Amino acid sequence: MAEQAAGRFELVDTHTHLNDAKFSEDCESVIARAREAGVTRMINMGDTLASSERAVTLAEAHEGLYAGVGIHPEEAFEMTAREDDILAAWAAKPEVVAIGEIGLDYYWEKDSDKRRLQQRIFIRQLDLARQLHLPVCIHDRDAHGDTLAILKREGRGIRGVLHCYSGSLEMARELLKLGWYLGVDGPLTFKNAAKLPEIVRAMPLERLLVETDAPYMAPVPMRGKRNEPSFVRFVAAKVAELRGLSFEEVARVTTCNAENLYAL
Repeated sequence: MAEQAAGRFELVDTHTHLNDAKFSEDCESVIARAREAGVTRMINMGDTLASSERAVTLAEAHEGLYAGVGIHPEEAFEMTAREDDILAAWAAKPEVVAIGEIGLDYYWEKDSDKRRLQQRIFIRQLDLARQLHLPVCIHDRDAHGDTLAILKREGRGIRGVLHCYSGSLEMARELLKLGWYLGVDGPLTFKNAAKLPEIVRAMPLERLLVETDAPYMAPVPMRGKRNEPSFVRFVAAKVAELRGLSFEEVARVTTCNAENLYAL
């Protein structure tokens, strides 16, 4: 396992968006800062065809960068075989390690027909991931019941993570039974984290992934700034605090978890 220069730890940012326009002017510097902070590998998730392509391009150009490709629920449209073929072609590349991010978002979408569209493309991409033998990265915002129901019904034979987990402890336990991982990021460090710290304490460490979702939701003490992969260390530190473990142990186990899920 590659280690930070200090020889103490390595972290994987399992969910970031260096393919976002907010990084267009200094992406190389952001990657360098991440590596200096011990974040040796990063997974950029796509949310449209264009952003997925950008994630693939970045992964091909930088050692230690990987890509997820997929259509985010906020970008939902009626997918056809054309989109399936495009995603499958990218998925054949060694740098592409997931279908994602995909899922449901009812926070922004209140229209029932458009919610059903989200469900259709979610199920379609789950099926694609199954065919391609890839794990999935799932976005679930204010859609916990439907997300869990779809995973129980349509997720057999698929592995993956509920990114930026915001569900209940009961839902987390159901997901654990199904073999899923939970991704935690900046909100874990917020004062209004509510039930998330309890969930992080209760879940097996072997089922947790650390992530940033950069450029969004920077963790304390960087809250209010543009988030970036180097900040994932603050998320790992919060996990260590909540679990009563050393930072190095959390880094070691969550890195192994990322390697196991995404075959890094």
